[in-house]
Amino acid sequence: MSAPGTRTAVVTGAGRGIGEAIARRLARDGFAVMVSDIDASTAQRTADAITADGGRAASHATDVSDRDACFALVAATREEFGGLDVMVSNAGIAQVKTLLEVTPEDLQRMLAVNVGGVLWCLQAAAETMIEQGRGGKIISAASIAGHQGFDHLGHYSASKFGVRALTQAAAKELARHGITVNAYCPGIVDTTMWEEIDAGLGGYLGTGKGEAFAQYSQLIALGRPQTAQDVASYVSYLASPDADYMTGQAGIIDGGIVMS
Repeated sequence: MSAPGTRTAVVTGAGRGIGEAIARRLARDGFAVMVSDIDASTAQRTADAITADGGRAASHATDVSDRDACFALVAATREEFGGLDVMVSNAGIAQVKTLLEVTPEDLQRMLAVNVGGVLWCLQAAAETMIEQGRGGKIISAASIAGHQGFDHLGHYSASKFGVRALTQAAAKELARHGITVNAYCPGIVDTTMWEEIDAGLGGYLGTGKGEAFAQYSQLIALGRPQTAQDVASYVSYLASPDADYMTGQAGIIDGGIVMS
């Protein structure tokens, strides 16, 4: 169990990419971090990296599309660290398909992970935060595709619009408990997920490896692809006292692609 006064965070999808960067940044910020991923080995690897750097972390394998698993994750966090202050629902999936090709199975899986996972983690975290009586922060992964629908990513975009809706509704429902609810909306991030998107787009655009990524990156006003650390820096802010008066927002951090 963590020492009294230590803040505790859960980060899902933290075995690689953006989630790993968020977990490691929050650990540097002083949080005890429960590192969660559907892949137990990658979650443990991130937790080990945090402890090697002098932080405090544990790992837990979680399929966020399973509501019971999300509640078990929060229970494990309470047992390990004594409480929960920040929930970062980062886990998500993408799929490149035209809307005319999307199957019922495709849609069900997309919504189960990207929307259901956010909702179940929100429920589990809020239940604990309300019981603790000291407020908390719930932070979820949306996307610029949650502000603007993208071709070949229509059902993914729909799932991220859904995250924004959940964020706004939860912010209103949980405000009286001192719980803030916000989302972060990355753009074109140089991660394994975008490698997969790049490969998928290649089949439609006739581009080779890395070409679709480069083509879309030309939309970025700041002139460089986004890094996972860029996203982690923004989540660090949302998890900090500096963001105590911010709730119901889905902030865009994309280097200047979608401007609102």
